[in-house]
Amino acid sequence: MENTILNNANNKSEYKLCSLLFDTVTPNYNTNLKTLLDLIEKSSQNSLIVAPEVCLTGYDYDNFEEALEFAHVANEALKKASHSKIIILTMMERRESEVFNFAKIFHNGEVVYERAKARLFRFGDEHKYMSEGSDEPIEIVEVDGIKIGILICFELRFKELWQKLEGCDVIAVPSWWGVLRTEHFEVLTQTLAIINQCFVVASDSLDAECTKMSAIITPHGVVERNGNKPCLEVDYSKKEISVMRRYMDVGIK
Repeated sequence: MENTILNNANNKSEYKLCSLLFDTVTPNYNTNLKTLLDLIEKSSQNSLIVAPEVCLTGYDYDNFEEALEFAHVANEALKKASHSKIIILTMMERRESEVFNFAKIFHNGEVVYERAKARLFRFGDEHKYMSEGSDEPIEIVEVDGIKIGILICFELRFKELWQKLEGCDVIAVPSWWGVLRTEHFEVLTQTLAIINQCFVVASDSLDAECTKMSAIITPHGVVERNGNKPCLEVDYSKKEISVMRRYMDVGIK
């Protein structure tokens, strides 16, 4: 698969991977943004950080217009916070006459990649408020030497999307995953790392209705959960990916 390559001049290898776990349904969006920015600031330099799905507003359909407008504030703040860091999250935004849930990658003061969620969760009425994106933009994006893919929450259940990300170094999974299906989230994220022989950084919300099972999974399938840590950090190792792919050669390059 042809990769999109962005901001790859430095090609750093000393990155830390960071999965976030925090409460995302406080009624004040600015409070959520401050929590996120504080966690980003406390993370190591050269961190790849994954935050929960719609972590700044939640699915606040009762105040939908306000939630959509807040994306403008959040975009500017996250651009400023992204110097020497890669920040991955989703937010709801209106584009012309349609609303989408966009996955975004911020790096060095820019939004270097975005795409709309391609599989809306109909049990949660997402389709009543937002339009669905297409599969075509689901691709591997190379940022600062790291090949990154993103699956947004419900997209994790579709095996054809896993194949589109074969060859990733890191797959980010920003999620708002229901607590009743906690085991599904645990099994699917671990299996994704094993099948694609890459790191998976999964971030779910600390909200009562969610799994709270943020985690980082290695290419060998070793799982480290956040537990009580708002930010779990694990060393990123390109060598570990290469070793696993040589040891268990299934054709992933």
